[in-house]
Amino acid sequence: MPFYEYRCEDCGEKFEYFARSMGDEAECCAACGKKKIRKLLSVFGFKSGSAASGDFHSSAGSSACGSCTASSCTGCSN
Repeated sequence: MPFYEYRCEDCGEKFEYFARSMGDEAECCAACGKKKIRKLLSVFGFKSGSAASGDFHSSAGSSACGSCTASSCTGCSN
C-alpha cells in the first residue's frame, strides 16, 4: 500500500499518510486536525533484492550510490 505526502494549508505541517486501499486518503492534518490539506506530488521509488542477503538494487540506475549517475564518485560511501 502506498504512502502519500500532504501539507496542511492552515499550519504548514508536512505529513505522510499510509493508504490502506487505492481510494483511501487523509481527511485532516495530523498535527492540527484541520481539514484544509493538499496532497503533494511524491517521487516513486523501490528497492529490489533480498533483505536477508543485503543484495539491493536501486531503481535510480546502475550507479553505486543513489545520489549520482556515475558508477563511482567521491560522494559515495562505498
